[in-house]
Amino acid sequence: MKSLNVLPKIHLHPILIIFIIISFITGTFIDLFIILSIVFIHELGHFFMARHFKWRIRGMMLWVFGGVLDTDEHGNRSIKEEALVTVAGPFQHVIIHLFLFFLAFISPIPENIINIAIHYNSIILLFNLIPIWPLDGGKLLMLILSKYLPYKKAYQITIISSIIVSFIFLILQLGLFSFTLSTVMIMLFLIMENWKDWKQRYYVFIRFLLNRYEGSSHVSKVEPIKVTSNLKLMDVFSQFRREIKHSIYINFANHDRIVVDETDCLYSYFNDKQHNSQIGEVFNTS
Repeated sequence: MKSLNVLPKIHLHPILIIFIIISFITGTFIDLFIILSIVFIHELGHFFMARHFKWRIRGMMLWVFGGVLDTDEHGNRSIKEEALVTVAGPFQHVIIHLFLFFLAFISPIPENIINIAIHYNSIILLFNLIPIWPLDGGKLLMLILSKYLPYKKAYQITIISSIIVSFIFLILQLGLFSFTLSTVMIMLFLIMENWKDWKQRYYVFIRFLLNRYEGSSHVSKVEPIKVTSNLKLMDVFSQFRREIKHSIYINFANHDRIVVDETDCLYSYFNDKQHNSQIGEVFNTS
């Protein structure tokens, strides 16, 4: 009998393991346990909403004040669907708040423990809404940008702005607020994560294109793209937007113009290996 995968595979980020060790040394393990419980419930919100939409889920990575749901969906689902999966995490904090207020009246749990849980629940909610990738606020920013901009540009703006905002928070923490090692470590972690994603931006974009090539991307409408014949295929792909299938109008120097489907361009790139070819060379009819 095949077992049911009720929960995803759960992994602990190395930075979380460091915090667990520190909590034992400093006697703050109860606080960390409360934080991890809230983070886990938050991630379950993402997980169950993603599973509702039949996303391909690899696992869940937990770290302090957040986590990441590892999926095989890379910009190929609808923006509305991805937004619902994103906000399902923060919505859990509303449920947690209501549950904690209920416990305060009927449970023998000490009041200070409940107050600590309420405090951390509020902090984690607000923290995750900061527009820094890969926090939920950063993902929502990415979705808003990709609604109006090409996917590649939206992703790059999201990563660059996330690094800038992280540095601003880090400077404010070091210069204006009282120093806390945990906050500094979290900001440094976010900066490193975004720097890693920036270095991998090409591969993220290739995954996005592969999903379109394989026909697994959500499409809501068709829009044309007008390009000159001397543009390379990758430069044409850089204009692709989510949820939109493109008809590509190629303008030649002799004033001729032809129209091709984006699928033909993707086929030439991935199947025919014309990685450095100009689109005019690929579809020259003369």
